[in-house]
Amino acid sequence: MAETTLLLTRTTVLYTLLCVVGVTVFLRKLINSSSLSRQRDAGGGGGLRLPPGPWPLPVIGNMHCLLGALPHHAMKRLAGQYGPVMLLRLGHVRAVVVSSPAAAREVMKTHDAVFANRPMYVTMEVFTYGGQNITFAPYRSQHWKEVRRLCATELLGPKRVLHFRPVREQEAASLVAAIIIGDGDTSSRPATPVNLTERIKVVMNDILMRCAIGDTCPARDEYIRLLDEALRLMAGFNLIDLFPTSRLARMLGAGSLRAAQEVHQRVHRIMQDIIQDHETKGAYDGDILDVLLRLQREGGPDTALTTQVVSGALFDVFAAGSETTATTSIWAMSELARKPRLMERAQSEVRRVLHGKSKVAEADIQGRLPYLHMVIKETLRLHPPVPLLVPRHCDETTTVLGHHVPRGATVFVNAWAIGRDEASWPNADEFRPERFEEDDDEAPELNGLDFRFAPGGAGRRMCPGLMFGMANIETVLASLLFHFDWKLPAGADPQHLDMTESYGITAPRKTDLLLEATPFVPHE
Repeated sequence: MAETTLLLTRTTVLYTLLCVVGVTVFLRKLINSSSLSRQRDAGGGGGLRLPPGPWPLPVIGNMHCLLGALPHHAMKRLAGQYGPVMLLRLGHVRAVVVSSPAAAREVMKTHDAVFANRPMYVTMEVFTYGGQNITFAPYRSQHWKEVRRLCATELLGPKRVLHFRPVREQEAASLVAAIIIGDGDTSSRPATPVNLTERIKVVMNDILMRCAIGDTCPARDEYIRLLDEALRLMAGFNLIDLFPTSRLARMLGAGSLRAAQEVHQRVHRIMQDIIQDHETKGAYDGDILDVLLRLQREGGPDTALTTQVVSGALFDVFAAGSETTATTSIWAMSELARKPRLMERAQSEVRRVLHGKSKVAEADIQGRLPYLHMVIKETLRLHPPVPLLVPRHCDETTTVLGHHVPRGATVFVNAWAIGRDEASWPNADEFRPERFEEDDDEAPELNGLDFRFAPGGAGRRMCPGLMFGMANIETVLASLLFHFDWKLPAGADPQHLDMTESYGITAPRKTDLLLEATPFVPHE
């Protein structure tokens, strides 16, 4: 028995040693390969001076550096060590992260044309019909030129924003009524905590649905649910993107790819039914789909509005417009709830402007709520709706702040880090709308020209729906501030309000925003 035990022990030790030796040899080869590859990239064969960054591990690169924190948080922390232009290896993907206004200017202005394309990852390709939408349309293609022109003149320009004014006013009024009545329970009292996260998401979805496809959509709830699922799937890399030559990655990533394809097919079927309904109806009501179908019928040598292009454009309007405006509005109300003094100032402004009115009409508030505009801008600075913006693709090797960005690299602009840069924003973590005083010549505008403050991007790829989104946010916030007084439930300390972010494309609140609402009765 003892001899058998000794034999088993020796055998176990032998196998353990063999495993250790084998793993050691394997890792040494990988490290040597990685080292040689990095030396070649750094100039050993080509003279490139790549940006600094943490040393990558074999196979996974720097993916471990992003564990335990939201990506934009982790990247800001790393940029504090390695600088405003930093190289990360995410599997086989070379990612360059820029985290300062100067670096952002070079990416989005100086070398804007070099970085004007988008990286096309497998999940993105599924949901954008291979780039047949607005956000991912290939730069310099005829399709990109067309959708850019359509956004400026037909879909999201000033005239179209004005056209949808009644929709915003009606939906904001419905939001107010829903808060007063409660969730269908007429016995509920105004002091019952209101889930503002849910309420604001519903109203922004309703505004976008009506602006995009009109008043009716039998599959509305299913479509919104699928859009939420699509955004979740698009929020991260698929393993196939990170390890494109790996058979194991293809196997492990196949499940999420199939899920994306299934969601997209269902979204596509619903959209086809909506398009068919509009074509059958034949009436022109002026919603975005009607505009696209009219342009499709008119045709022309420069028009190629296929059904896929129409569907892709509508997907952009829904997915980008609803999520970003809802997230910004929720964060704005969260920040005001933490600072009752600022809440009171914003409410006083709205109520002074609307004195003698019973509801919010955009004609009454247009250009007359400067402090509310400062609140929105400060919210966008602290909580940019897309913290890393939409990634860009480097079409040719170029330099940013003296560092070479290699061709094929994916470039992230960390708008969240730039908005919290102490060099540009004193007391950067403090919510202080007064930073944007209109009589301050140095206060940046939301026009993509000041790279301290570019939550919607800048240059050729600046968000085309920024004006549209700002109108939605202003009307909804003005309605909430005009009709209700807000405070935390049960007299909770505002400073203890949980402001933790959740993972996602838009980094929303991790917990729902619950506030008590006391209706305000305007004096006639």
